[in-house]
Amino acid sequence: MRTNLISRQGYQQLQQELDQLWRVQRPEVTQKVSWAASLGDRSENADYQYNKKQLREIDRRVRFLRKRLEVLRPVDYAPEQEGRVFFGAWVEVENDDGEKRRFRIVGPDEIYGRRDYISIDAPMARALLKKQVDDEVVVATPTGNKRWYINAIEYESVQV
Repeated sequence: MRTNLISRQGYQQLQQELDQLWRVQRPEVTQKVSWAASLGDRSENADYQYNKKQLREIDRRVRFLRKRLEVLRPVDYAPEQEGRVFFGAWVEVENDDGEKRRFRIVGPDEIYGRRDYISIDAPMARALLKKQVDDEVVVATPTGNKRWYINAIEYESVQV
């Protein structure tokens, strides 16, 4: 079961994607399908088949986004979060070998295409929640428990 939390920026990005698909891409592809269908024999018409497939993919994504946006709960920063790790935090951690990682804890819908975001559902994020700078966390991994130390916690309204 994945969490229905999302950052305000992530929510807006999904809304923009839905808007782009529905208002721009879908009408363009629908027009191409109509044009290709007017040419006659659809069984051997590559333009028709390709654009029809693209239309199905757009419709599938639109349905998914509409359903998902209904259940997602955008989470905004609150000053009470300062000093502790909560949803939306940028966290820098370091292990005993001196390996450092910096990432933002966000909803599962936001992590795709971002190497610096991790899902709130990830074991690392779960272990870090409510911790403070200099706290030690133990994260269970497939290769055994790993020890990490929190170096920094930041909250920013806009992070690119």
